[in-house]
Amino acid sequence: MTGNRTGTDRVTFTGVTKSYGTGAATVPAVSTVDLTIEPGEFVCLVGPSGCGKTTLLQMLAGFESPTTGTVDIGGVPVTGPGPERGVVFQKPNLFPWKSVRANVELGPKLRGASRTEKRLRADRILATVGLSEFAGRRTYELSGGMQQRAQIARVLVNEPRIILMDEPFGALDALTREKLQTELLAIRHADHRTVLFVTHSVDEAVFLGSRVLVMSTRPGRIVEDIAISLPGDTDAGPRSPSVRTTPAFAAYKERIAREIYRAHA
Repeated sequence: MTGNRTGTDRVTFTGVTKSYGTGAATVPAVSTVDLTIEPGEFVCLVGPSGCGKTTLLQMLAGFESPTTGTVDIGGVPVTGPGPERGVVFQKPNLFPWKSVRANVELGPKLRGASRTEKRLRADRILATVGLSEFAGRRTYELSGGMQQRAQIARVLVNEPRIILMDEPFGALDALTREKLQTELLAIRHADHRTVLFVTHSVDEAVFLGSRVLVMSTRPGRIVEDIAISLPGDTDAGPRSPSVRTTPAFAAYKERIAREIYRAHA
C-alpha cells in the first residue's frame, strides 16, 4: 500500500520529547519518540486519551516545536507549517458565509492561481469527494459528513505530499464514518500520499492503516509498531469494506486493543 514517492517525503522523528509549562508546573507530553514514516505509508496513531497522539501530529504539522529532538521531512527540519503538509481537523474549519466551491478555491487563490485555474482545480477535487452538485451551497447547509468532505477537498486541492488527519471522523455517526473511511482510501489510492492519522477507534486504524502505532499513557511513547496486511491488499485497488469480516481483521483488532490496554495499565 505504498506509492513511488522519493525519499524527500520521508518523515523522521529523532529523540523527540515535548513538555508543556515550566519549572514545577512542567507536564511531559511525549517522551523520546524515534519514528520513520516512509513515503506513501498510511500510519495510524492509537492509544489512551492524553497520550500525545495529537501532539506528535502537531509537531509534524509545524504547529508545535519539540522540547528536544528533531522532526524532519526529507532531512529538512520542520520549523513551521508548510505547503507540502495539509491538515484535516476533527471539526471542519470552513467559512460558513462562503460557498463550498469558494472554500475549496481559497488555497489556490492565495497561491496566485488565475480565476479559471482555481475553478478547474476546485471542481475537479469536489468531483473526487462527491460534492459537485453542492458546490454552490453554503457550508452550513451541508450535513456533518459533507462538511468533512469539503474540508478534505480544501486540503487536497493544494496537492500536499503529506496529509495529517486528527480524528477527522470522530464526531460523525457510525454509518457516515465508515462511508468516509472507504472514500478516503479510494481517494488516497489514486496518488498514494503519505498520511498520519490520529484516531481512538481500533477498527478505524486497522481498516485504514498500513501501519498502526500504539502509544503509552503520558508521557507518550511508541510501544508497538504493527504492520497491517489484510486479505485482498494489492496495489490494484483500495481495501474493500468486506475485509472487516475476515479473521485477520479481527485478529489485528484484538492484538491492538490488548496493547492499548497494556499501555494504559
